[in-house]
Amino acid sequence: MPKDMTETRDIFERRESEARSYCRSMPAMFASASGSNITDAEGRSWIDFLAGCSSLNYGHNDPDMKTALIEHISSDGIAHGLDLHTDTKGAFLRAFEEHILAPRDMDHRVMFTGPTGANAVEAAMKIARKVTGRTNVIAFTNGFHGVTMGALAATGNGYHRGGAGMDKSGVTRMPFDAYADGVDSAALLDQMLSDASGGIDAPAAIMFETVQGEGGLNAASPEWVKRIAEIARKHGALLIIDDIQAGVGRTGTFFSFEEMGVMPDIVTMAKSISGFGLPLALVLVRPEHDVFGPAEHNGTFRGNTHAFVTARVAIEKFWSDDAFQRELAEKAAQITRSLEQVAALVDGARLKGRGLMQGVDVGSGELAGDICARAYDKGLVIETSGNEDQVVKVLAPLTTPADTFRKGFNILLDATRDAVTARAKLAAE
Repeated sequence: MPKDMTETRDIFERRESEARSYCRSMPAMFASASGSNITDAEGRSWIDFLAGCSSLNYGHNDPDMKTALIEHISSDGIAHGLDLHTDTKGAFLRAFEEHILAPRDMDHRVMFTGPTGANAVEAAMKIARKVTGRTNVIAFTNGFHGVTMGALAATGNGYHRGGAGMDKSGVTRMPFDAYADGVDSAALLDQMLSDASGGIDAPAAIMFETVQGEGGLNAASPEWVKRIAEIARKHGALLIIDDIQAGVGRTGTFFSFEEMGVMPDIVTMAKSISGFGLPLALVLVRPEHDVFGPAEHNGTFRGNTHAFVTARVAIEKFWSDDAFQRELAEKAAQITRSLEQVAALVDGARLKGRGLMQGVDVGSGELAGDICARAYDKGLVIETSGNEDQVVKVLAPLTTPADTFRKGFNILLDATRDAVTARAKLAAE
């Protein structure tokens, strides 16, 4: 390795916080990326099945978004606009209204928060509490909503909750769909809320992900989602769906809930909403619940002018008709078939998730980690999720070509086979 490259690597160990994570298992010096491939400074390429943890649903450096962004910057377009009216924000809102909200009969207002998903969740919880005058929010086992204090209270992961350093309050946690064998968690929630001695304070909101990304790709059934929506209405709570990771086409439709017969009061979005990996987060809120006064929830970087440029292109390019969504259905089927082959190599393994948000629960965090490490060595970037990191999770760009999917899954098959063989050999010694 050239001396300057060694010195560059050294700066990470010398100066970057111990809070860094992904780079520990994928230590390459990445330098460029295009589509579904990412390349390091020495010219080695990997197929990307992580896609910025679903922040790059349209792949790396989409040419149309890139061209629009370069043109905007080179013509001295607004770089930072607070929440001022700008031509770019107006163009994004018009595209979002025309191609996303109106076709789905959604009357929601669009609130731009600080540029992280956690900030959107914080705003959503605050809105629900202001609307209802209540404080309690019901969240679910294995849910992940962010690591700022309000969002962290709703997050189930014990490791992340342990980083808070103080009490986390204001949330009642209930079992997610199929969390406990033989338990109808929706019926249990309704019974406890209906019982004056059930021990749950009247909720301001019920909040969940339809597919729990970090929680292990637990996918709620449409029936459960619809039942939870009914329970929220019955008990005077707002329904919040966190679509930060599961939205923007990841489950096969723009919103993860749109074929489930529900209309959330509030939807949180971030990650791929910008289309280009640029920071952008927003909250969709029904007009009657749009109760914040001017700057009551604000932030210097609420909205991102550059992200408005690329987000508008993404919506017009991919969602102006149903062609892209039809492609997603075909790719989801391809992913399922490929993951069935992976699961067949591991005793007791089972498929998780839906759409293009699928994975394999291999029953062990150690085995899943070994599979991902071997895949990385062979040229595939892929990660784990789950309460014990036991799920090998596929979050490839939605635009990944079929042949690239085949190459990536062949690597994953080889890595799984090698990991299982090594495990069996070790057990026999």
